Amino acid sequence: MSFSTLAGIIVSIGLVFGAILHTTTNFGLFWELSGFLIVVGLTFATTMMAYELRYVVLALKLMVKIVYAPRFSRGIMKAEIGRMIKWAYVVQKGGLPALEAEIKKAGRADPFLKFGVDVVVSGYTGEEVREILHNMAETTFHRNSVPANILKAMAANAPTFGMFATVLGLIMMLDSMGSDPSALGPSMAVAMAGTLYGVGFARILLLPAATKIQQREEIIRFRNHLVVEGLALLADRKSPRYIQDKMNSYLDPSIHFNIDKMKT
Repeated sequence: MSFSTLAGIIVSIGLVFGAILHTTTNFGLFWELSGFLIVVGLTFATTMMAYELRYVVLALKLMVKIVYAPRFSRGIMKAEIGRMIKWAYVVQKGGLPALEAEIKKAGRADPFLKFGVDVVVSGYTGEEVREILHNMAETTFHRNSVPANILKAMAANAPTFGMFATVLGLIMMLDSMGSDPSALGPSMAVAMAGTLYGVGFARILLLPAATKIQQREEIIRFRNHLVVEGLALLADRKSPRYIQDKMNSYLDPSIHFNIDKMKT
């Protein structure tokens, strides 16, 4: 589980309900079905108009998954260096074809790594490997960033539809001022609730989720580029220590890999 995400959700909900309880215990004051349907319904409807349905569904699934731990963490970067150094020793002993046996152990759950090793084993130079895998890393990043962009678009639209609900409520309120003063309250509720729902939906749910998804994709992108560098160095038959120093240059010094402490 992602404890920071869970903590953020709990604190956000707690602050909202705490602020309400500080003023009133009547939570029904803040529920207005018409405003909710306008904000949430139109946000989803216009998103489905703008994007393919499969991408919208994927964005919603990923929004739920932010409560789980990310696939790659800070420590994984150091482990990737260790893996490349280990493979450098394998290449020294058995040549590039010896990597095929290694990828069978690690490649099933990591298509990017498997493809990268296949490229190296094919006999390309380090620069060619770097070019091919750089393209794959970037296209993968942009493709996987689509759900985050969808959620950002929804976050931008929700407050607008909140204002839309507010204007509708004000129109109804003004229309009933002369004929039915009793309708002023419900009309004003629609107006105010629409703005509340729009801002809350965008700023408490959609935008934080989009930012979290984008951040995780950027971490995966960085990890993939680190792997690209390691595989390019393997293709050029660089020494394990050179691979260590070159890959360490990408990382914070506090998590540098130390080949001298490597278990053999």
